[in-house]
Amino acid sequence: MKKRSLFKKKIKARRLPLKRPVPVVIKKVRMPKIVLKPIAEVARSVGIRKKFLEPYGLYKAKLSLELLKSLKAKKKGKYILVTSVTPTPYGEGKTVTAIGLSMALTRLKKRAIACIVQPSLGGVFGMRGPGTGGGRAQVFPREDANLHLTGDNHAVLTAQNLCAAFLDSSIFEGNPLDIDANSILCKRATDINDRFLRTVSIGLGSKTDGNPRKTGFEQAAAGELMAILGLSESFKDMRRRIGEMILGFTKKGKPITSESIKIAGGMAALLKDAIKPNILQTSEGTPCFMHAGSFGNIALGTSSVIADRIALGLSDYAISETGYGADIGAEKFFNIKCRASGIKPDAAVIVVSVRALKMHSGDFELTAGKPLPREIFRENVSAVERGFSNLEKQIENLRVFMVPVVLCINRFKEDTEKEIAAIKRRVETLDIDSVAVSEAWSRGGEGAQALALAVMEACKKKSSFRFLYPLDIPIKDKVRRIAKSIYGAKEVTFSDEMNRKSMMFKKLKLDNLPICMVKTQLSLSHNPKRKGRPHGFKFPVDDLDISRGAGYITAYSSNVKILPGLPKTPRGTKIDIDEEGKITGLF
Repeated sequence: MKKRSLFKKKIKARRLPLKRPVPVVIKKVRMPKIVLKPIAEVARSVGIRKKFLEPYGLYKAKLSLELLKSLKAKKKGKYILVTSVTPTPYGEGKTVTAIGLSMALTRLKKRAIACIVQPSLGGVFGMRGPGTGGGRAQVFPREDANLHLTGDNHAVLTAQNLCAAFLDSSIFEGNPLDIDANSILCKRATDINDRFLRTVSIGLGSKTDGNPRKTGFEQAAAGELMAILGLSESFKDMRRRIGEMILGFTKKGKPITSESIKIAGGMAALLKDAIKPNILQTSEGTPCFMHAGSFGNIALGTSSVIADRIALGLSDYAISETGYGADIGAEKFFNIKCRASGIKPDAAVIVVSVRALKMHSGDFELTAGKPLPREIFRENVSAVERGFSNLEKQIENLRVFMVPVVLCINRFKEDTEKEIAAIKRRVETLDIDSVAVSEAWSRGGEGAQALALAVMEACKKKSSFRFLYPLDIPIKDKVRRIAKSIYGAKEVTFSDEMNRKSMMFKKLKLDNLPICMVKTQLSLSHNPKRKGRPHGFKFPVDDLDISRGAGYITAYSSNVKILPGLPKTPRGTKIDIDEEGKITGLF
């Protein structure tokens, strides 16, 4: 069967002088027409003047940092976090919800801007797929957003590889800084899922080819430099943070920074444009900021501080999405991003789906890259109720931070009224502010208006936001508090390497930082097979890294691969272009 084109055929017409670009019309199968507005028109709808736009074509642009300066005196909007239960490998609709909520608030005559992360090419061509929402709650131009956009990810990748090259060159050229090659933390980066680069040997060959040593690659989206891009407040702040990146140590144990090898300025120069947020548009023509792209299970998993600040200055409601479940994405958002930015959230939306609760019952095994089992689409109220424990724990996790909580039931077409009713009935026993069913995927902003009203009501309540832990307690105590309070661990075990580095960081006075936990996103525990709400487990912490430029310490649990591999049948096998250069198979 021949595929229908997503684009309307070109119609010959007389050329007429135009004062502005003609909107492009995109047609998706079984969906209404999506009319893209010129990005200047989208920006103007929230008060962004043309002088603050740096266009990349007709339908996307960067925002000048001068815009942020111009908003300092303006009253700030409400700050909304969108997170979820522990997700299935397919996701539960956080991006759809964030976009749908912004469109619904706009329909209610409120200014709203969704701030989301830029997808990594590793996920797009691997098994995760596009990161621009779906159905009638998407971001456009979606092909650009999922591929190169304005080149931010490539700039981060290039700057990181430049740093690694300068570091190895310093060692090769007589090692004037007395760098201990066995202590190097800085890795080279890629934006593709490639398991063969996790561990590599470099400098092989003749003496002129470099000094041999073992190292590895990491995902550009998961590295410290991407986190710096997301947490920086200005050019000056970014330059400072890059200069403070610890790349390794001398043989006497002193830190070696990017400033030490005189490459911090060059790295900052490569990120000069990448620090500026990108503005795109939703299915309904409202603005959406897409900036930064770190992974939630390995790094921060949130949009940039600059994007959020601009959104807060322009809108009544700024909606910031964070990666994966509340146990990792929201916890890092609160303890790292909010601490760094000083912005306090007004409410949190936690997304749940019938499908996710069924998975957490333990009756179904969902594997990324494989079709969903047919049985999961059949009505099963019992499975929904037995998987409810995960939602219960994730709501508790949000309440620890003392913010109002709104539950969003993201409805899929297979969900039945009895299954939805079962969730509502069980939720009555929990400490949340309100519940709303969202049908943003099928109905756009109209389908999320009940959620929008619930969020508006929640924002009227006082938020007594607090952090989970103070910074001046020992590293291991911070880790214990996260693992026990948020994951539900009974005990935390530490490897000898973790203990050694903990003592070293304390000696170097680098321990007064928040913790960025690395763990699986598929379970509250470290074991992806343990669903629901695991009890009585020991949470192992194997290693630590210091990310002083980003402003946190990374703690690694077991069984997490920093550089993912490709599945047996990657999504990239379906992506192509047609004879007119239009991309096919991406969605």
